[in-house]
Amino acid sequence: MAPLHRLIRWIAAGLLFATLAGAGAGELTQADLARRIRPPLHVGDKLRDIPAWPITSELEPEAGPVAYVFESIDLAPIPGFEGTPLNLLVTLDRRGNFLGVELIRQHEPVFLSGLGEGPLKDFLRQYEGKSLKQEITVASLYGNARAGAGGNRVVLDGVSKATASVRIVNQSVLTAGLAVARARLGFAAPADKTPPADVRQDVFAPRSFAQLVESGAIARLHLTHADVEQRFADSDGAGVDPEALAHPDATFIDLYVAYLNAPTIGRAILGEAGHADLLRRLEPGQHAWWVASGGRDAFIDESFTRGTVPPRLAFSQAGGPVELRDLDLAPAPPAGAPPLNASLVLRVPPMSGVDPASPARFELTLTRAKGSMLPVVTQRSVGLDYQPPAELFRRPPRPLPDWLIAWQDRATELTVIGAALLLLAVVLARPRWLSVSAPRLRGFRVGFLAFTLGYLGWYAQGQLSIVQITGAVKSLVAGAGLRSFLYDPVSLLLIAFTLVSFVVWGRGTFCGWLCPFGALQEFVAHAARRLGIRPRRLPPQLGAALERSRYAVLAALVSAAALAPGLAEKGVEIEPFKTAITVGFDRSGPFVAWAVLMLLLGGIYYKFFCRYLCPLGAAMTLCGRLRILDWLPRRAECGQPCQTCRHRCAYDAIEKSGSIRYDRCFQCLDCVGIYHDAQRCAPLILHRKKATPPSV
Repeated sequence: MAPLHRLIRWIAAGLLFATLAGAGAGELTQADLARRIRPPLHVGDKLRDIPAWPITSELEPEAGPVAYVFESIDLAPIPGFEGTPLNLLVTLDRRGNFLGVELIRQHEPVFLSGLGEGPLKDFLRQYEGKSLKQEITVASLYGNARAGAGGNRVVLDGVSKATASVRIVNQSVLTAGLAVARARLGFAAPADKTPPADVRQDVFAPRSFAQLVESGAIARLHLTHADVEQRFADSDGAGVDPEALAHPDATFIDLYVAYLNAPTIGRAILGEAGHADLLRRLEPGQHAWWVASGGRDAFIDESFTRGTVPPRLAFSQAGGPVELRDLDLAPAPPAGAPPLNASLVLRVPPMSGVDPASPARFELTLTRAKGSMLPVVTQRSVGLDYQPPAELFRRPPRPLPDWLIAWQDRATELTVIGAALLLLAVVLARPRWLSVSAPRLRGFRVGFLAFTLGYLGWYAQGQLSIVQITGAVKSLVAGAGLRSFLYDPVSLLLIAFTLVSFVVWGRGTFCGWLCPFGALQEFVAHAARRLGIRPRRLPPQLGAALERSRYAVLAALVSAAALAPGLAEKGVEIEPFKTAITVGFDRSGPFVAWAVLMLLLGGIYYKFFCRYLCPLGAAMTLCGRLRILDWLPRRAECGQPCQTCRHRCAYDAIEKSGSIRYDRCFQCLDCVGIYHDAQRCAPLILHRKKATPPSV
């Protein structure tokens, strides 16, 4: 029978392990969330650094996440009454306000076969509109309920017969919410946003109680009757305490606070065995403090229920409240301590994110009542700021900012693209060798454009767009700055290179070499030639009118971005870039039809969209006027009488006079090759026959 019993125990242990493992993982997918969250809101990809999904708004596409949604079990798998964590779907806006808390799964017996889930769902509805910056607690029938709501304190209505369960729910919600707040919202983290410090368990020095107080390892708040009376001045609580009036200099309360995880402090207060026992009780990342009082008043009274939250004491760090709960220990008074009337060991929840080495604030509520039949209650708070000595901790390395992590993640793509940009810069700076041979130039151009389309566009998602201009306008109008651009390193690299190219070469560097949709149009045009479709040119007046219309489209989109963002979001769809490049034609029919139409027109009228409709191209043209050099070589004979380059230019970028119209030039380098090729340049051919040097 013994082997059978062992087998049963192994099976039971395996089932328990599987249950707990499954309970600690979120169960919703991005698609599940998308069915809950409707347009204009959109659920983004799950974050890498914390298990939460950002929610963006189509009305503010460049504003970044407007909210975050996450499962509590991923961030706070706190066991419930029967041992299994609840799973709640929590939605926080970017200001730390709860937009909603939804029940996903729970195993609390009282809500399964007793009350049903209705009361629990009613309880969860109370979070809507509350803020993580508030001190949220749950009312109960015990002595640990707060004296009442008001100011920064919010007391949720509890559920009768389910007090323990709803407190676990509240702890789960707040712990998960604060984890997201520290990672993404900033207000619930230390000011320098460094990771929480680690306690140095190897650092220990025997210290007396007096030495710990003197060094700041134990913080002390001393209040006399006069101090308390001053805080109640000009209120109904003034002058109602005869003892305070009779003995103003007597001690009302001495409040002591000390961080116990550090051996130097913990062993001095709890003893070596007591400190070891404390560390065994604490979970990883959990912290404990010793709080004690002496004098006439005590920070707890006889109605206090062990294992609960002291009703008069609050704890916060960097403006974020964190629940302190009694660990139900009975510490003896430390050697050398003054007479004490109360002491507790209090701990914060696991994964609370509290940094033990950073300043924290303990607030004690003082209460006075005037009258006996219907007393008027007045409350005041006093604070004690506490920070243990720095030598007791070790700081982990400061984490990299998110945008820099994004750059690191794309290091390979940035290296490849950077090398390609360097190669292109060399070619444009010294184009003679490459362009003088038409086959060599054609091979290089086809290869580079294939790289632009396949790698830069479809793979690296480096298609610059008018959306980046309208998005920048929206961000600047909203006062949000342009920090969001840092999170798209490929686009930012291309933007930086393009800005430099405006000054050196003009607008054609991007439009002619680095635009993936432009490359796709060029390949479609080559395919059309192979199919025997002859290229056509628009009538000059129509072409000029369409070319000017790009500026009108650009002006309309920029104005809409500043004044009517919703209209701009629809207007930018004039670009087929998102359809053809970003999503690879995986869109609804009208968008695909528009992109295909532009490509077909480009097969007939060379680079039709780029030359006649593209608002981004219009912006590039305007910026290209920053060019400081006329870098494309010309001869005196160019245009007078030679028209070879003008007739061969597919972009109509060469005037009859022979001069280059840089606003139209896509820098294909065909004219540069003709200029240097003695077999194609008419002036060179003529002067060779006459044996006279050509003009330069």
